[in-house]
Amino acid sequence: MWGAATSAHQVEGGNFNDWSEWEKKSAQAENYISGRACDHYNLYEQDFDIAKSLGHNAHRFSIEWSRVEPEQGKFNEAELGHYCRVISALRERGLEPFVTLWHFTLPLWAAEQGGWQNKKTAEDFCRYVEKVVGAFKPEVKFWIILNEPDVYPAESYLKGAWPPQKKNIFAYLKVIKNLSKAHKTAYEIIKKIEPEAQVGIAKNNIYFEPYKNKLINLCLKKLADWWCNFYFLNRIKNFQDFIGLNYYFHNLINCGFSKNENKIVSDMGWELYPQGIYYILKDLQKYQKPIYITENGLADSQDQKRAWFIKETLRSVHQAIEEGVDVRGYFHWSLLDNFEWDKGFWPRFGLVEIDYKTLERKVRPSAWEYARICKNNELNL
Repeated sequence: MWGAATSAHQVEGGNFNDWSEWEKKSAQAENYISGRACDHYNLYEQDFDIAKSLGHNAHRFSIEWSRVEPEQGKFNEAELGHYCRVISALRERGLEPFVTLWHFTLPLWAAEQGGWQNKKTAEDFCRYVEKVVGAFKPEVKFWIILNEPDVYPAESYLKGAWPPQKKNIFAYLKVIKNLSKAHKTAYEIIKKIEPEAQVGIAKNNIYFEPYKNKLINLCLKKLADWWCNFYFLNRIKNFQDFIGLNYYFHNLINCGFSKNENKIVSDMGWELYPQGIYYILKDLQKYQKPIYITENGLADSQDQKRAWFIKETLRSVHQAIEEGVDVRGYFHWSLLDNFEWDKGFWPRFGLVEIDYKTLERKVRPSAWEYARICKNNELNL
């Protein structure tokens, strides 16, 4: 599977959820309000035409819970119809839909009852999953229940950077517990409705590298791997048919964390370390599940590093496959420039550049480099 990924709140525009309300209260400038975003909600067919022209045969996107269930227990059939058309548009273009059911945002009513801190939200989420999967089951084979269920609690309840901006270790742990419970219940619901469906999550894993394999560094790596990379996967290991891997970060450990050399960085200052994905894939082999790389990318407004980054990442993926890791797909983040959460619109992650004033789409040169790989189903090593 070759493709790219998006998420509803970041590209659709016109969303009304806990994030859109938080943006209005905390935005320093208009750049930090999602607004109409890329207007993908209306322009999805045009965007999928571009994806098809780039040789993609799969596409990952998310359904916006707040659209489908704007009031607790009341579903919006018109919005379900919209997503049905989105899925049909992908199928008509030969793109396999990978559907994410939750990508960070909550309906306002769910946020008001305490969000993921409240176990009721997990129950409500499962009702929404049942409704959505029941509506789309013949057309969707691949379901991703949760996106980065480790990142969201950390950003929202440890760092206090994302809504609801709480800093509370107990709330953080409770949210992780409720997310894992929601995942397991949702998995059972999906398999009951559609036993043949393939169900997983999109899990952000970090390559923790112990400098010179010193004992202290090895011990810190083991601790970091256990909590950051494996804790959630271990909780749900019997409730997933595949692992979705989001890979962005390398963390060099040398008597402490984040001792990276940062020789090459993205526009956001994130170190670009494509070779790290090899080690993460090897670590995931122990779960004996197929792996799809559900996100991997960089902010690069000048498009100077993206083609290099994609090729070097895929070289490392190829090496893992050669050594027996069952990798079945790669989704670049992102198809389009988009709204990067608390960072706003300035980071440019897209294979396709968006002019936010005119909404014009412009394919970046790196997208054509990636297209050659997709079309030939091979990387010229």
